[in-house]
Amino acid sequence: MEFSQIEFNEARAGAPKPKLLLHCCCAPCASYVIEFLSPLYLITALFFNPNIRPREEYDLREGELRKLLTLAAPDDRVDMLETLYEGDAFEAAAAPYWDEPEGGGRCRACFELRLGETAALAAKHGFDCFATTLTVSPHKPAQIINDVGGAAAELYGVDYLPSDFKKRDGYKRSIELSRQYGLYRQRYCGCRSE
Repeated sequence: MEFSQIEFNEARAGAPKPKLLLHCCCAPCASYVIEFLSPLYLITALFFNPNIRPREEYDLREGELRKLLTLAAPDDRVDMLETLYEGDAFEAAAAPYWDEPEGGGRCRACFELRLGETAALAAKHGFDCFATTLTVSPHKPAQIINDVGGAAAELYGVDYLPSDFKKRDGYKRSIELSRQYGLYRQRYCGCRSE
C-alpha cells in the first residue's frame, strides 16, 4: 500500500527522518526526486556512475549535481557521499553485453553495479534505506531497476525504496526544475556505444 505524504508525516510525527542514500544518475533526474523525497527523508546524494564516458562528461555531470545540491532543498540540506570514478568496473561488468542493443543485458549489468555499490555504502555508513533517481527517466524500466535494487537490499541487509518517479509528472517536473536551476541536460545515458 502506498502512503500519501500527509499520511507518512502523520505516522512519523515527532520521529526523526529516516536517513536515505540516494543514488543520483544526474542532476536533472535528481532535481525532482530530491524535491519529492526531502520532506520525508534526510537525504545524502551519491554520484556513482562508472558507466559515463568520456571522463570529462563524468566530471561535468558530477559538477552539475554539486550545483543542484547548493540550489535545491534550501530548508533540508542534502549532503553528498564522495566516491571515485571506477570506469574499469563498468567495462568489466558490461563486457559480455556490448553486442546487445540498448535496454539489454548491458543496462541490467550497469544497474546491478551502481545499485550494488549504493546498497553496500548504505549498509556501511548506517543509512536506513537507499533509492535511485534512475526511475525518473522515461527511457529506464522501473520494474527491472526495482528488482535489482531489491536484490541488492537483500544482499547487503539495508532497505530499498522502490519507485517509479516518472509517474505523476515526475519527469516533466525534472525538466521544469532543470530549466529553473540552469542544469546541463545530457543527450545520452552515459556508456559508450560500439
